[in-house]
Amino acid sequence: MDPNTADPTTGATARPTGDVPGGTTGPTVAEAVAEATDTISFADLSLRPELLHAISQLGYEEPTPIQREAIPPVLAGRDLLGQAATGTGKTAAFALPILQRLAPDGGHREPQALILVPTRELAMQVSEAIHRYGHDLGTRVLPIYGGQPIGRQLRELDRGVDVVVATPGRAADHISRGTLRLEGVQTVVLDEADEMLDMGFAEDIDAILQDAPADRQTLLFSATMPPRIESIARQHLQDPVRIEIARPAPAPGQAPRVRQSAYLVPRAYKPAALGRVLDVEAPRAAIVFCRTREEVDDLAESLNGRGYRAEALHGGMGQEQRDRVMARLRSGTADLIVATDVAARGLDIEQLTHVVNYNVPSAPESYVHRVGRVGRAGREGVAITLVEPREHRMLQTIERVTKRRIAMEKVPTIADLRARRLELTRAALEENIVEGDLERYRVVVDTLSTEFDVMEVALAAVKLAHEAGGAAADEEEIPEVTAREGRGPREGGRFGGRPAGGRPAGREERRGRGPSAGMTRLFVSAGRSAGIRPQDLVGAIAGEAGLSGRDIGAIEIADRFSLVEVPESAANDVIAALRGSTIKGKKATVRRERTGPR
Repeated sequence: MDPNTADPTTGATARPTGDVPGGTTGPTVAEAVAEATDTISFADLSLRPELLHAISQLGYEEPTPIQREAIPPVLAGRDLLGQAATGTGKTAAFALPILQRLAPDGGHREPQALILVPTRELAMQVSEAIHRYGHDLGTRVLPIYGGQPIGRQLRELDRGVDVVVATPGRAADHISRGTLRLEGVQTVVLDEADEMLDMGFAEDIDAILQDAPADRQTLLFSATMPPRIESIARQHLQDPVRIEIARPAPAPGQAPRVRQSAYLVPRAYKPAALGRVLDVEAPRAAIVFCRTREEVDDLAESLNGRGYRAEALHGGMGQEQRDRVMARLRSGTADLIVATDVAARGLDIEQLTHVVNYNVPSAPESYVHRVGRVGRAGREGVAITLVEPREHRMLQTIERVTKRRIAMEKVPTIADLRARRLELTRAALEENIVEGDLERYRVVVDTLSTEFDVMEVALAAVKLAHEAGGAAADEEEIPEVTAREGRGPREGGRFGGRPAGGRPAGREERRGRGPSAGMTRLFVSAGRSAGIRPQDLVGAIAGEAGLSGRDIGAIEIADRFSLVEVPESAANDVIAALRGSTIKGKKATVRRERTGPR
């Protein structure tokens, strides 16, 4: 194992055996980061021998900054509000103290800790990490999320578990059924809290925290700290310790670890522009983020036609399909994953070099999360955004919020592309010359050199090698455009994206009008009289069906029913996912809206 490689789950750094760090931490995060010699080991954190053994078996001895700062106050029983980017080691920062405080007899039937996460992928990832850390303790941990047979969850809860890792919608469902009891919960963790709020889980989270014991410990972790997070902290955390871990700043004169750039492109030319940018960048592994499943499938097909090994990843795929996609990327048999935001959340890909926003993210927080996937553990990364003219103001909003300039680049021209491909051909030939083993081809050169000049023979060989690597597919230049002035963007239009003001577009009521193009309208047998609000429907669909809240279109709520627009390609998945689930604790019939007058 590379001693400088960070663990993808904990973010902790592996150290060679016998190289045990010493010293104590400084009084502040800044001092701890600044003083390279002022480090501590996990042994200095007074953890149980079983936990230290598990950590040692995993090969990690030095905690990351978030772990150094968070573990002591959490062990002391304090509430905590932590801001740290993805990949900094948040999982171990809350998991180790939870395991430390578990009752030693393990005889409790009700869970002693509840961890809420935004997606099924993250639920599985956190559950696996806790299982590894608590192996010597015999810790019983159960992931609970939509899309998994509920019968298994019921059986495991009935047998008794120590730690439950759940998505908010499924946790609220079990609480309303009486199958998840919170009386014994000592610690509640909100992991990736900003993501959960973006997905419409605010009311579920509030209800769960209201049901949890008043004397519990509450830990909240978030990559960003918008006002909504501060509001939850004021309402549900008691005198919390505040920790903010920033990514280390580059040394003066050094380039930033993540190079961020954007390309202004007309919508019709975006697939070709993306192909050219990827040809020039030549990523080792990349994620391309799209808004909808349909866009994911179309773009993956387009990139495969261009010669890339691209895999689609979205909520319409089963878990086995998702696992196969991730295995192909990690094994190197795929170059790119084209994914929706929700499907890609919770994924940690160590070899990732590039993140591409096929559309400008509709919220700055989404941009921060995506960019945080690259540039980890000292590696360099690249974040690329394709910007339509109408989206330029949203990009400016992201720059203001992140306080970071995003360089606006020109889309590579045909000449740029040809030059890049010639450079790749030259590099491939140079590699073959260095490797040697060319003697068996000498007879071809000797034979041709009797009739042609050796330089002509070499040029013909280069031409063959270059054309074998793929000829230029684009012969039409992509026109340059300027940003559109005037009104800000309606990000995503029919897909319910968010304009600069922050309110989801397309959520206004659309009485008497048909669904938007590409969308279908679903009937839900619950309305205002049942206390249903738009965010309840968004949260239920996002939590159970795996759709992003930004994929959901117009919502109309009447007294006894509601109508909600979803992408046509996802309608059957949404109906199947909501069958048998509850919305605000009530069962509801969900079906396609019947055509005709109503």
